[in-house]
Amino acid sequence: MSDLLEIALDELDSSLAEERRAILEHDVEALIDSTRRKLDSLRKIERSVQAGAAPGLHARLLELSQGNQANGALLARRRREVNWTLRHLGRSEVSGAYDVKGQTSVIASPRALGVG
Repeated sequence: MSDLLEIALDELDSSLAEERRAILEHDVEALIDSTRRKLDSLRKIERSVQAGAAPGLHARLLELSQGNQANGALLARRRREVNWTLRHLGRSEVSGAYDVKGQTSVIASPRALGVG
């Protein structure tokens, strides 16, 4: 494996760890930054692999893929928690998809949170 590929794999590993930390600590800015670094690392890996064969790469990529899937599961869980909270505060999404204008449909219904 080339040195550049090894560096890119280490960068991906680091960005996945940072992404996990950001998810667990609800750090949106760090999540955005780690996702950007993750994508940059993936582009470097892709270029290195296209440049030539990389023996021993499969096992390392499998390990990193599992870390990425674990982070995806954490994000999905966090989204469910946020949606649950929004529903209980009187807001709920009709659909998780975007419409023609690039917006999501949201229904707002007032909900009394206390007795006045």
